[in-house]
Amino acid sequence: MSTNNDVTKLAVTAALAGGIGAALTYYLVDNSRRQRGQESRAMSSSSSSSSSSSSSSLAGQHRRSMIFQDPEYDLGTSAKSIGGSDDHPSVLMPHSHEERMRRRIAARMAVEDENSVPRTSVTVRVPASSANCGPGYDCIGLAVDLWTEVTVSRAEHFEITAEGDGADEMPKDGSNLLVTGVKAAYETAGKPMPPLRYHVASRIPYARGLGSSSAAIVAGIIAGLVLAGHRLPVWGSESLLQIAATIEGHPDNVAPVIYGGFQIGIHNGKRWATERVPCPSGMQLVMFIPDFIGKTSAARGVLSDTISRSDAAFNVGRAAFLIHALCLGNLDNLKWGVEDRMHQPQRADALYKHLYPMIQAAEDAGACCAYLSGAGPTVMAMTSGASGDIFTQREKERTDFTVAKAMMQCAETFGVKGRIVVTQASQEGARVVKVDPPFSSEYITFRDNV
Repeated sequence: MSTNNDVTKLAVTAALAGGIGAALTYYLVDNSRRQRGQESRAMSSSSSSSSSSSSSSLAGQHRRSMIFQDPEYDLGTSAKSIGGSDDHPSVLMPHSHEERMRRRIAARMAVEDENSVPRTSVTVRVPASSANCGPGYDCIGLAVDLWTEVTVSRAEHFEITAEGDGADEMPKDGSNLLVTGVKAAYETAGKPMPPLRYHVASRIPYARGLGSSSAAIVAGIIAGLVLAGHRLPVWGSESLLQIAATIEGHPDNVAPVIYGGFQIGIHNGKRWATERVPCPSGMQLVMFIPDFIGKTSAARGVLSDTISRSDAAFNVGRAAFLIHALCLGNLDNLKWGVEDRMHQPQRADALYKHLYPMIQAAEDAGACCAYLSGAGPTVMAMTSGASGDIFTQREKERTDFTVAKAMMQCAETFGVKGRIVVTQASQEGARVVKVDPPFSSEYITFRDNV
């Protein structure tokens, strides 16, 4: 019995000693930190007069770097704004990646002048995109592995030339959305726009529901920023997305063009925001592209301004099911995930009689799902079988041939002429592939030696 009492007394004594020691350590550390803070403030106060007297001489010196973080974008990186105080800043947890990036940017926002010098010519590569994906009207889209290259150069007079898909159909004047994007970039930079020459090597079918307009907008903005030598903040503001989505009016096409992959885009009341959704491995895209143009204005004109509560509930459930299937890589569930009542039935009745028969034909032939791409008229089918080299796989592992054949036969039944293109989703978005003068130097070489 006495032994147990002795053990208990020892345990209590040890606990009290540990608590006193921890409290004493905290007091000493906290007191030391406060003294350093007081010394720092005293030094800051004493140096303020000397710094103010020398500010006029520093103003005339050449600035080695520029601040690209615009004042309007408040990253909220101060200790108080993130839930702490000046004396007790909040602790970042291991998963706080975005907050770590915000603080890093706030502490280091300078970009060397050599990377912000106006350029004379730039070539931008942008992907196609497929919007809506069934129920995700104006908010869900994916980048498609079809690319257009746009070269914009300083010139003596304005000119637009084009080659490839839709070269004869796209406007060659200031109404071209490529020009709209460049103008927006120069306005953002606060610089006058010089005469420019545009050349488009198009591989994205024009006005077919594959994001040719959004590709032009994004390519123009990026080209204009490079030519003007202006940089935009990304983390915490996504400024490029803000400009592009404001021009387009919604983010479902421009977001995947900028970032690649599947994107969910919304407006949160203050700005446009987007997040990437995983793309199932091995997924192929089989698309039927009609020969006729689909005008977005006409496709939107057939839609009602209101929908029933049951149809709204239907689309909410399908959109959630679609994202869940993508996140799990469950291709079998895509069939129900792309179902829609908000725009596809109306457009099928008024404009695209071939839509639902073609969707059914594709699914019967083995497609995981099919839907109207964007505002149409392209019909997009998703299949499995792209794991590894699709050209050396066994025939029975793939369904793209049978799906393509079924879609084409359905089109012939309705007298709709067109072509089949088989590709994949692109995990990469727009990028600069050539610039003069180049970004690369003797010290660093960027991708493609840009």
